[in-house]
Amino acid sequence: MGLTFKNKNMKIAVLGAGMVGRAIALDLAKRHIVSSFDVSQSNLKNLKSRNPEIEIEMSDLNNLDSYADLLNPFDLVVSAVPGFMGYETLRKVIECGKNVVDISFFPEDSSTLNDLAIKKGVTAITDCGVAPGMSNLFLGRCNEIFNKIEKFTFYVGGLPKIRKKPFEYKAPFSPIDVIEEYTRPARMRIGGVEISKPALSDPELMDFEKVGTLEAFNTDGLRSLLQSFPNIPDMTEKTLRYPGHIGIISALKESGFFNKEKILVGDHIISPLDVSSKILINEWKLGDEEEEFTVMKVIVEGVVSETPMTLEFSLYDEYNKETQTSSMARTTGYTCTAMVELILSNSLNEEPGVFPPEFIGKSEEGYDFVLKYLRERGVNWICSSKISIY
Repeated sequence: MGLTFKNKNMKIAVLGAGMVGRAIALDLAKRHIVSSFDVSQSNLKNLKSRNPEIEIEMSDLNNLDSYADLLNPFDLVVSAVPGFMGYETLRKVIECGKNVVDISFFPEDSSTLNDLAIKKGVTAITDCGVAPGMSNLFLGRCNEIFNKIEKFTFYVGGLPKIRKKPFEYKAPFSPIDVIEEYTRPARMRIGGVEISKPALSDPELMDFEKVGTLEAFNTDGLRSLLQSFPNIPDMTEKTLRYPGHIGIISALKESGFFNKEKILVGDHIISPLDVSSKILINEWKLGDEEEEFTVMKVIVEGVVSETPMTLEFSLYDEYNKETQTSSMARTTGYTCTAMVELILSNSLNEEPGVFPPEFIGKSEEGYDFVLKYLRERGVNWICSSKISIY
């Protein structure tokens, strides 16, 4: 029969009203009472213009001391803040005793907050986007189906349809979060050994239907999967961009434009990263009506009933003109809101704690619910396998 919505008109706080946070708030407001908090008045006004029933409040979310009063009225919290402030935001939300779904993709290890969540009786689901997020969900489900998984790989990219030199890239995220992707060492497992390689390494060209040729390179997208599945000998993740992007970014990186150490420039002390982020926020800013797409491929190889088997999960999704919602906001945001509904339905059957999405994938009902939820919103995953798992 599957899971169904069991609760509605719950009070939900969405922290962050950027492009993805806005998509989350608008989706949840169809069934719940939603309030959005952001330091940007323009972000909040944009959201309010799309749904006047959503309450908005200008708030400096870096002020963690305000959270106890801020979050007190709410049944659940969604954290859609930038990655650099994500960990402390999640920690404070848990301290406030609120169930939470997080998409901030912070670099710290979320499992270090597990004991706090247990103590506070909180369920926290982290990394609830498209990648990480859906990649975790698929591997969690496959781990229940395969007798043995030998290799796990996924490729993902969000790109503008119109290619503008020099970067040929736009993002709904903060430039600092994107730069973090390009500078953080990429953790992976090769031949049973966990190693790290520089981001942007091991470039390869790949052809995708509807898109053409893209270049793939190592980034640190496996995250919790390395700990959750220690017995899978080969695990890698790569980001996708238009060909030539690696060379431009590598030149900036090697020339010091992404360095955090501050330097003296005239009478000012400033970090090159701050300057680069300020410049790139205009170069990389995705317009509200700018057409873009998300392309993703998840490959799981192993053995099912003594038969070698490969499952391939593919996604191609575009900007939605009707709702004026970017593909990256849709594919990330609706995965998040599906997880919100799972928590509100009290169907996870988990003790309190911090859980990445692979734990949701263990449940066939939970897995089916997320895929159905996304399909209903026009986000359609395709599985190229003879084994029917959804």
